[in-house]
Amino acid sequence: MSANNRRSILAVALTIGVMTQFGRAEEITNEPAPPERFQYLVREDFFAGLKGDRNAFDRAMKLCEETLGKTPQHAQAMVWHGSGLLFLAGEAFQASDTTKGLALWQRGLKEMKDAVALQPNDLSVLIPRGATLLPVSRYDPDPAEAKELLRTGLADYEKVLQLQESYFQELAVHDKGELLSGLAEGWYRFGEVAKSRAYWQRVMRDCAGSPYAQRAREWLETKDDAVLQQKSRTLSCLGCHTGP
Repeated sequence: MSANNRRSILAVALTIGVMTQFGRAEEITNEPAPPERFQYLVREDFFAGLKGDRNAFDRAMKLCEETLGKTPQHAQAMVWHGSGLLFLAGEAFQASDTTKGLALWQRGLKEMKDAVALQPNDLSVLIPRGATLLPVSRYDPDPAEAKELLRTGLADYEKVLQLQESYFQELAVHDKGELLSGLAEGWYRFGEVAKSRAYWQRVMRDCAGSPYAQRAREWLETKDDAVLQQKSRTLSCLGCHTGP
């Protein structure tokens, strides 16, 4: 694959991935939470920015940077800022500035990794990283890197499910459906078909009567692997804010 193709695909991946994150991160963190969760301060600006409002995006990134300037180990600010850097990396790749893009890409991944290392049990840190890396890993043209990103995203979502288990059934259908569907689709791409099917079956059970259950049923009834691969490439959040 040529460098130009790689840049183009990765730019699209980063945009899709980060936008999906901002749809999901605000939706599936329905656990008891402190009133000052950092994402409430930045998510609307990030989302608006990724839809084209550059002033909003810059404002959100500035708040992250100011927060980290005062509190360098603020894990929530760090993970959101890292995800924003991935978006900026995509812009740099799209502009054919490979050097800048790679630097932003590596820095963004490191910031998200450092954030999770600081707060390994914080859902407001695990979810943004997982919800960024799972979709981004679909499009990364480097198979080894894509698999590692997928592995990390799945581990984050598995940890989220573990932490939410005691009250999982009390969550909204959207919250349950996004997390379980992300795990089902991710494990399919990882090659763990049986584990993927088990999660789709859980979607049908835990989200009965919802669009999530309908999507799970369609997936489980599909026998053609080529069709499943296409479904995996186009799977998107149901009811979140990733549309135009």
